Amino acid sequence: MNYSHVPSPDRSHRSPSPFAPIEDGFELWLRYRPIADPARLAEYRGAVTAIMVENRGSSPTLAAAHEELAVGLSGLLGEDVPPVDVRAPVHRAGAVIAGTPESSTVVRRLGLEKKFAALGPGGFLIAAETIDDRPVIIIASTGEAGVLYGSFALLRRLQTERSLDGLQIAEKPRIGLRMLDHWEETRCYAGGNVWNWNELPGTIDPKYKVYARACASIGLNGAVLNNVNAEKKYLTPAYLLKEKAVADLFRPYGIRVFLSANFSAPITVGGLPTADPTDPAVRGWWKAKVDEIFSAIPDFGGFVVKANSEGEPGPKDFRRSHAEGANLLARALAPHGGIVLWRAFVYDPEADSDRLKRAYNEFTPLDGEFDENVTVQVKNGPLDFQPREPFNPLFGKMPRTSLAMELQITQEYTGQDVQLVYLAPMWKEALDADTGGGFSVAGVVDGSAHGYKRTVVAGVANTGSARNWTGQDFAQANWYAFGRLAWDHTLSAEALAEEWTRMTWGNDERVVAAITAMMSGSREACVDYMDPLGLGHLMARDHHYGPEPGDTVPGHEDWSPTYFHRADEKGLGYDRSSRGSNLVGQYFPKVGNVFDDIDACPENLLCWFHHVPWDRKMKSGRTFWEELCFLYHRGVAYVTAMRAQWDSLKGVIDAGRFAAVAAKLRRHEADAAAYRNVCLSYFQAFSRRPIPVTSP
Repeated sequence: MNYSHVPSPDRSHRSPSPFAPIEDGFELWLRYRPIADPARLAEYRGAVTAIMVENRGSSPTLAAAHEELAVGLSGLLGEDVPPVDVRAPVHRAGAVIAGTPESSTVVRRLGLEKKFAALGPGGFLIAAETIDDRPVIIIASTGEAGVLYGSFALLRRLQTERSLDGLQIAEKPRIGLRMLDHWEETRCYAGGNVWNWNELPGTIDPKYKVYARACASIGLNGAVLNNVNAEKKYLTPAYLLKEKAVADLFRPYGIRVFLSANFSAPITVGGLPTADPTDPAVRGWWKAKVDEIFSAIPDFGGFVVKANSEGEPGPKDFRRSHAEGANLLARALAPHGGIVLWRAFVYDPEADSDRLKRAYNEFTPLDGEFDENVTVQVKNGPLDFQPREPFNPLFGKMPRTSLAMELQITQEYTGQDVQLVYLAPMWKEALDADTGGGFSVAGVVDGSAHGYKRTVVAGVANTGSARNWTGQDFAQANWYAFGRLAWDHTLSAEALAEEWTRMTWGNDERVVAAITAMMSGSREACVDYMDPLGLGHLMARDHHYGPEPGDTVPGHEDWSPTYFHRADEKGLGYDRSSRGSNLVGQYFPKVGNVFDDIDACPENLLCWFHHVPWDRKMKSGRTFWEELCFLYHRGVAYVTAMRAQWDSLKGVIDAGRFAAVAAKLRRHEADAAAYRNVCLSYFQAFSRRPIPVTSP
């Protein structure tokens, strides 16, 4: 039976009009509108009067910081705040001075190095200081990128209308490499590719600079330009010129360019008869190719590789291990300082009958065999970016191998560019999870658990050619929150929702309260109307948007919803307990034992680990079937409430964006109801129980 009743969203997007209104989402959260609060505006105007610049033009990164301060402060204060060249001690109260000890005599004169030296070149200090009896604001770092990040942090403080009294901020990133992975059209729901490859390198779209500014503003410092299902063209000389043009534009903003590489490139690009990593000609080809790339892009970051997964070639084609394949590329990159990000998204049926166990089984035996400049990139959960999954058991189980976390910003399984689903709570849930090994998942990712020298977090980007970048205006919040959590994973999802709201929609307290309330429960609502109680992978196979719980994929059982939910007359869910597939055995005992016990297992993960009887009594007092129905209805009710909340802001929000979001919410509500109706109708055929009338 085919249950794909919810159609794929419309992907057509008009080309941006040159007369588009200012409030069309193009500026993202970098909207430097005049401060509306008179008291706060007066405070800021008294504290900031000029940007003092030394050695103008000596550094593109410092120039970018000074330019951003000039644009941002002038917009926020409603008056010109220009950069002013200085050759002598500051002679102006209210000066903002941004620099390093090497670039600024003022920073050296104040002797602040001890305060920010430990923060590293990416960290920064923002401080209210006094020089020559005049109050000034200092933004200082040992690195130019740190000065840029500090400049954005000061602007963010003003955008969110926080006081400057006693200003003293010291920050450094908790994770070293914080990057976006662009999967082009395959997971791009906001129009076409964000990069116009046909026009590069001759034409540089101005939006690329907006992208770079937006990424730098939230501390991102890497971008993978192409899909993990990598086409051979990206390693050709013609495309290298295009990639160089993008890298040159990104460099002042501290963003290094990476490429996804196809493992068979020595064959498809180089014309060799093999891509076997032990073959000397293959090793020589990769060395020459890497040398060619670095000659054009001297700060090239390295390769991301999807190998032996979903039809992509890899070392196992030649009876070699993932470590041998990764090390082949790593050794070509090492002399230049490049790295390999080798994805652990593999699920070879020969590894185990349970798809969720396969990556662990393939990778944990290789711990310690990867070269130092290899990081294994692991998805947050053991399946594939579902609305809720248990954390991936690989985290904590490869102490001698740097592990990166891969998150999905683009909403492949959570409503794509239609539905308002704020994903920061999902990511926090994974990062904050206790592995049972004496540390959290975040402790693995940030290196504190195992002492990794290199730490990485990657997000599959949701940016496209749509004028507002992400299709759904609220999807911008997921880009924003990813960057902020990559910088500091201890930040709360709620605080980031408010921060983004104030920067994107304004500081009107009615707006802030309504929007943050909408966002706060949107992910849980998505789980409720899609995959409650530990269900997952119920979506239609061709577009991953609507439900198709009865689908069985010929030849790919483990792509089938029926493989995962295993509904029958007894109950629902995949038994992964010690009596079933024993996925629980891949976790540390402290956690695995909890998952193993159906009475102790968190109810929101129940069907991941147990085949649950329809009449099992739940904590609410309802039966499992009644609870399932209740949650499906509750999720839809939340979307209805979100739509009403948004409607209450009519006339307060600018008309263009208000109408765009209202239209998305109407579609969202209808599609959530369809998801509920299709799934409950399907499961009722197995439970043989009535669908109760519920009022969440």
